[in-house]
Amino acid sequence: MARNLPWVLLIIVVSCLVSTLEASEGDSDSLYKSCVDQCQKTGCVGDTCFQHCKFSADGKAIDGPWYMQEPLYLRWKQWDCQSDCQYECMMTREEERKRNGERPTKYFGKWPLKHVYGIQEPVSVAFSALDLAMQFQGWVSYFILVYYKLPLQPNRKTYYEYNGIVHIYAIIVMNSLFWSSICHSRDVELTERLDYSSATVLAGFSLILAILRSFSIQDQSVKIMVTAPILAVVATHILYLNFYNLDEGLHWKVIFGIGGIELVVWGLWAALTSHPSKWKLRAFLISSILTLCLRMFDFPPYKGYIDAHALWRGAGIPLSYLWWSFVCDDAVFRTTVNLKKSK
Repeated sequence: MARNLPWVLLIIVVSCLVSTLEASEGDSDSLYKSCVDQCQKTGCVGDTCFQHCKFSADGKAIDGPWYMQEPLYLRWKQWDCQSDCQYECMMTREEERKRNGERPTKYFGKWPLKHVYGIQEPVSVAFSALDLAMQFQGWVSYFILVYYKLPLQPNRKTYYEYNGIVHIYAIIVMNSLFWSSICHSRDVELTERLDYSSATVLAGFSLILAILRSFSIQDQSVKIMVTAPILAVVATHILYLNFYNLDEGLHWKVIFGIGGIELVVWGLWAALTSHPSKWKLRAFLISSILTLCLRMFDFPPYKGYIDAHALWRGAGIPLSYLWWSFVCDDAVFRTTVNLKKSK
């Protein structure tokens, strides 16, 4: 059974992909578009009016002197007349659909989520922040373990040969979660670029870590041969997103493609290794695929706040704990092996 683990995981991935739900686009609805057009002219949707609809797109007052420019904090968050009109019309239209017994629909490719203090996806932001805290706690625990609890070499270096790459991984994953939180707070072009770019770096580096650890690669020239093509793919994709086309569909294909290769690498190693904590890696891999299904089962938001993406982010919190638990066990295992060899 263990030897078939990689293929079992791939079957689960394919099943999740086939089960992905489709949703129509609410932004093409004529009632929604007429509401937005009317709001941008009058600055109001029903009894709700927006003061900064009196400002142009560059933040200058339409009817007033220069000192009546829109406040900096509004321009920084990029909540403008159009954004507020789109959100209010979306929520108004969804209330009408609910009264008529119709299902929610997507607007600009995303489900209608209720804002909290200007935050677009409050639950996803909270889960991303908690995951970031869990990653930081795991990194600190690992740092204390290898530098203060496990024996060190005479030159004060660790016996764990993957120590450096683990530290780099920790920084990259926390950076990715930080920009994920920012993007979920306010999804604009700049935050999307930063979120997608950091996620691509994380996917590429995770694959590098998987290959180096699974095949126990120590030779520097072989490390370069493994790392160079992966970094080239990562750099090309980031350049494409930032300077040619910010294509969300292509981005997720690249992320899932890299992740699929990483899954096979870790899965093969977890199936064949005699590592004492191999069960943790197997549990991590299987749980990762099951939580990915949450991302694929794209259901409407519950109570206007919790959607599939938010649950996927939340499921990542215990997975982060499990991952760092395995890394710490691996550090102890490899330190013990290398310490015996040095004697």
